[in-house]
Amino acid sequence: MLRPVTGEKLTFEEEETAMQIGFIGLGNMGAPMAANLIAAGHKVTGFDVAGVTVEGATMAGTAAEAAAGADVVITMLPNGAILRAVADEVIPAMKPGAVLLDCSTVDVASARAVAEKAHAAGLGALDAPVSGGIGGAAAGTLTFMVGGDDAAFATAKPLFDIMGQKAVHCGPAGNGQAAKICNNMILGVTMIATCEAFALADKLGLSREAMFDVVSTSSGYSWSMNAYCPAPGVGPTSPADNDYKPGFAAELMLKDLGLSQEAAEAADADTPMGHAALELYRRFVEDEDGKGRDFSAMLPRFEKRSRS
Repeated sequence: MLRPVTGEKLTFEEEETAMQIGFIGLGNMGAPMAANLIAAGHKVTGFDVAGVTVEGATMAGTAAEAAAGADVVITMLPNGAILRAVADEVIPAMKPGAVLLDCSTVDVASARAVAEKAHAAGLGALDAPVSGGIGGAAAGTLTFMVGGDDAAFATAKPLFDIMGQKAVHCGPAGNGQAAKICNNMILGVTMIATCEAFALADKLGLSREAMFDVVSTSSGYSWSMNAYCPAPGVGPTSPADNDYKPGFAAELMLKDLGLSQEAAEAADADTPMGHAALELYRRFVEDEDGKGRDFSAMLPRFEKRSRS
C-alpha cells in the first residue's frame, strides 16, 4: 500500500550547479551575455578595460584577477592581437582543468595559437564565435560555432544553452572561427547581390514589393532577402526601417570579410566573390558613408550609382 508523505517537499527539479565564471570584455555583446549567466544563477567575475560594470557581477581590477579560480573564463574581444595578449595574461592565472572559452570573432591562426597555449598549461580551450547580434545576446538566442575538444565542449554546453539557442561543435581548435568566417563571407556576398538586384529592379520599373514577393519565394531566396531585407517597408522589420542604424555595422562586415580573405590566402583558396565583397565594403566604409551604418545600407549606395 502507498502511505502519504507528510512534512516533506517533493520536487522534480534537478539540482543546479553554479559555475564560477570569469568574463573579460563587457561591451555590447559581452555585457548581456554575462547578465544572462548571472540570471541563471552562475557567479560571474567581470573585467573590461573601459570600466563597464554588469549588475550582479563582481568586478575585477585586471583580466587575471577575473580569471583566477574560475571554472570557465569567457572572452569577448575585438581582434586576434588583443585575444593573444589577454590569453597571455589570464592563462597563468587560471586553475588547472578550467576552460578558456573565446567568443570573439578573430583570425583562425590566433584562435589555434591561443588554444595551443591553453592546452600546454593544462587547460581546455574553445573558440566559439557567435551569430545573432546584440539582440540575440540580450535575448539569449545566439548561435555558437565551436571549435575545440569534446571535454571542453561538454563543460561549456550548459553555458551555451543559457546564452544561446544553438551550439554547433565544428571540430578541433580554430574550426569555430572557420565556420564564422565562411558564414559571414556568404552573408556579405548575398547582401551585396540583394542590394544590386533591388537597385536594378527600381530602374526596370519593378516595384520593391513585387520584387520581394517573387524573390522571397523563388530561387533567389536568402537570409539577406527574407529575414533582413535591405529595402525599407518591405518584408519583416529590419535596420532598413530604422534609417539603417546598425544591427550589424558595415565596419564589422568589413572586418569579417577581411578575416575571410586572410584565411583564404593562408589556405590557398580561390574566393573571387569574397574578395570582391571585401573591396566593396572597404570602399563603402573607408571612402563613402558606410561607417556607422548597417551593412544593408549598400542598397542606398547602389540606388545613387550608375553603371559607369
